[in-house]
Amino acid sequence: MASASTNPYTEAGVDTAAGDLAVELMKSAVRRTHGPEVLGGVGGFAGLFDASALRGYRRPLLATSTDGVGTKVAIAQAIDKHDTIGIDLVGMVVDDIAVVGAKPLFMTDYIACGKVYPERIADIVAGIARGCAQTGTALVGGETAEHPGLLGLGDYDVAGAATGVVEADRMLGAQHVRENDVVLALASSGLHSNGYSLVRHIVAGAGIGYGDRAPDLGTHGTTWGEALLEPTRLYTAELLRLIATLDGDLDGDLDGDERGVHALSHVTGGGIAANLARVLPQQTWVQVDRSTWSPPPVFRVLADLGGLDLASTEGTWNLGVGFIAVVSPAVADAAVTALAADGIDAWQVGTVQGGDRPAEDFEQGAKGVDGGAVRLVGAYADGS
Repeated sequence: MASASTNPYTEAGVDTAAGDLAVELMKSAVRRTHGPEVLGGVGGFAGLFDASALRGYRRPLLATSTDGVGTKVAIAQAIDKHDTIGIDLVGMVVDDIAVVGAKPLFMTDYIACGKVYPERIADIVAGIARGCAQTGTALVGGETAEHPGLLGLGDYDVAGAATGVVEADRMLGAQHVRENDVVLALASSGLHSNGYSLVRHIVAGAGIGYGDRAPDLGTHGTTWGEALLEPTRLYTAELLRLIATLDGDLDGDLDGDERGVHALSHVTGGGIAANLARVLPQQTWVQVDRSTWSPPPVFRVLADLGGLDLASTEGTWNLGVGFIAVVSPAVADAAVTALAADGIDAWQVGTVQGGDRPAEDFEQGAKGVDGGAVRLVGAYADGS
């Protein structure tokens, strides 16, 4: 029988004191994402966000998204490096909101772990806070849950949800896409946060350790683990600036023909073709020209190790394209220039077509969306 001084919850494997310490360690990073709209600070039962600013909208639409990072966390755990996985989480959640042209307002996170190690939790949340600050998102709350017996002592998973707002007549989407629109690819920073089950399978099959040096991967990391943890590029702030720049005066109602940016697609699970098809109207199609770019070294090295050709990975990895913008032909060059000024390489990969399409196989929508059709054609710039 436990003594009166013993906490039975601690004996069961849950350390509430460690959880409290984790909150103290993360507070300053979280507060840096707060503007005057955030009320109540850190630690409340609910995060509070002053929505009175929405009074300035004629018809505000709230946009929301939720996601996780997937098995990329296994690599962070393997090399005990946790300060960038939160950036990946923001990329997976907040950048989805940008697809409809919405400005992110706030985000919450959830971390489930086998045991709370305060410094580790603080590192994860600090990464989330950095991503939130970069995208203009307030991190208003979260939860760290200790699940002994369900997760191993060193195991954790992360998830998050975010909310944004867009004026109804400024929302982007397939309804604005027109025949002859230009399709632009925006460069990724690498694998981002998709396809890591295949990555880990290839690395394990090749007998490579995450601590082994990785001189051929073309990233900032010196080891395989560091290279594979390259954070997801965040696009939200740059895309919102692009929309404002190309649309010019946003005070009046906008028709599809008056917009610069018509649709955006976040290239996540499913790859380029499936995700682009989701934001195209039915009866339209795009042939994405592989010859317009060369996938970065990390994709080539992994494919070679796995005995795969790059085409067979196109439904799993982004192959160097993290986002796609469908824009009016009149502003395509200006869009590329504006993105370059913001540090994002962009290039034309195709145009939107209507009517009869070639008989070859096309991807037609994904995630339950019955959209347009897309296929990748030709060989990549280096001939593969």
